[in-house]
Amino acid sequence: MKSEPDVWSIDQQKKAGIKGAPWDGVRNYQAAKNLKSMKKGDQCFFYHSNIGKEIVGIVEVIKEAYPDKTDQSGRFVAVTVKFIKKLIKPIKLESIKKNKELSHLSLIKQSRLSVMPIDSKSWKILDNMSKV
Repeated sequence: MKSEPDVWSIDQQKKAGIKGAPWDGVRNYQAAKNLKSMKKGDQCFFYHSNIGKEIVGIVEVIKEAYPDKTDQSGRFVAVTVKFIKKLIKPIKLESIKKNKELSHLSLIKQSRLSVMPIDSKSWKILDNMSKV
């Protein structure tokens, strides 16, 4: 899940506490489809886009897709996520791009997509990168 840190940052997500915050405002149909497929308990990397361009934390879905209150058309959805942790070492986009095992990720192939799936093998690779 990508957000510009000057709009919604990992620190703001943390301040939202255990009640979490809606992940709303998504207006791309593919990203919206990804939101609709999320299940309660799914964990997501939190990525700061534009400023930083790095994975900075992990959030968890605590409420599955529901109508996005910021969407006047009624076509888009939101999910509610809560803060799990901030990464000790953020993972820079340039490091992700250098790892050939991650070259298939939407983060690289569809860089403007704000919500994208990740497979378990890639999750483990990225998780390990955050600890090095």
